Amino acid sequence: MWPFLTFALGAGLVVTHLWWRMRFLHREREITQCKHSLNLFREEQAKALLQNKAEEQALFNSMLEGFLLIDNDGRIQAVNQALERLFGIDRDVRGQTIMEAFRMHSLLELSDRVKRDLQVRGFELELSGIQSRLVEVNAAAITDQEQRQQGIIFIFHDLTRLKELENTRREFVANVSHELRTPLSLIKGYVETLLDGAKDDPAVATKFLETIQKHADRLTFLIDDLLMISRLESGQVMLNRQHFSLHDSVEKVFDELQMKAAEKRVSLENTLAPGLIVDADPQRVHQVLANLIENAIKYGRPAGTVRVGQGPRSNGHSAEFFVRDDGPGIPAESLGRIFERFYRMDRARTREQGGTGLGLSIVKHIVQSHGGEVRAESTMGEGASLFFTLPLAARPTESLVSR
Repeated sequence: MWPFLTFALGAGLVVTHLWWRMRFLHREREITQCKHSLNLFREEQAKALLQNKAEEQALFNSMLEGFLLIDNDGRIQAVNQALERLFGIDRDVRGQTIMEAFRMHSLLELSDRVKRDLQVRGFELELSGIQSRLVEVNAAAITDQEQRQQGIIFIFHDLTRLKELENTRREFVANVSHELRTPLSLIKGYVETLLDGAKDDPAVATKFLETIQKHADRLTFLIDDLLMISRLESGQVMLNRQHFSLHDSVEKVFDELQMKAAEKRVSLENTLAPGLIVDADPQRVHQVLANLIENAIKYGRPAGTVRVGQGPRSNGHSAEFFVRDDGPGIPAESLGRIFERFYRMDRARTREQGGTGLGLSIVKHIVQSHGGEVRAESTMGEGASLFFTLPLAARPTESLVSR
């Protein structure tokens, strides 16, 4: 009996042990699977978090405005590429304070204002450097559901270009007003004099009327040039591009300006090769040549020479040309500005010579509309050379237009 009971008890213990072992192994496998699933979930969560951060950073980097996020301790949590370009940052500034990253007390003061007022708009910040920039900053505090501050978001908008355009607009309006007022005042003065009795003297009346006509023409030329500048800048001028000889175009302009050249005893020289064919709008190029050559005659020395030729910056696709005089030259500080609207080196001399002050600006816009560039070179006392580039014809023998 006892041996049987001992055997039965031992067998029961063995079975119980095997059952518990199998149950343990099953639980262990379940735990292992749970751990594996948990690890996979954590990896997926980490990947999703990284993906969200990458998408968030990509969104911030796509902004034209600079973006800055700081936490409640004043340490930088995020910046975008626009901000890095704006401030010239070439390192990772996350974790740094505003003073450590930017060294700007005004930005730190703005941060303190936002903490106090929760929001600041239209704060102007001037950035010094090689080129000073004006930036508008809008900032707002980040709060949780209990209205506790968690950090601050700053948005930086570069106003430099807008300010430059505004200054250009003001200068343009002032110049146009001045250019219009001068001939109008003269016309009004002569008309009043005629009405006061000068009309009764035929000789005086004729002289006054000729002067009135001269200034009326000046107003007409100014308005025409203003309309042309407006059309060129807005892209409303359609180019009728053709293949033609620039040498022939220069000869036509020489013929038109021969009388003006003869008045100053100026010699006109065309050194361009007759076979040089450009791909451009003949009418617009005629305007370029007429403006440049007339200017060279006007401001060159009496009994001097005006020469048109090919410049050094030429390749298989485009060629550079120049109009050169041997007058007093252009001061170095004016070389980069002579193609600006209404820019005058010597206002008294320019008024005496006449002109609207828009000719070289029209030249620049016409050349740029052909994909070319303009520039000027001068040595004081030795004259000036104005250069412009035009595209060359791919096949010079095709569509030769003589204008």
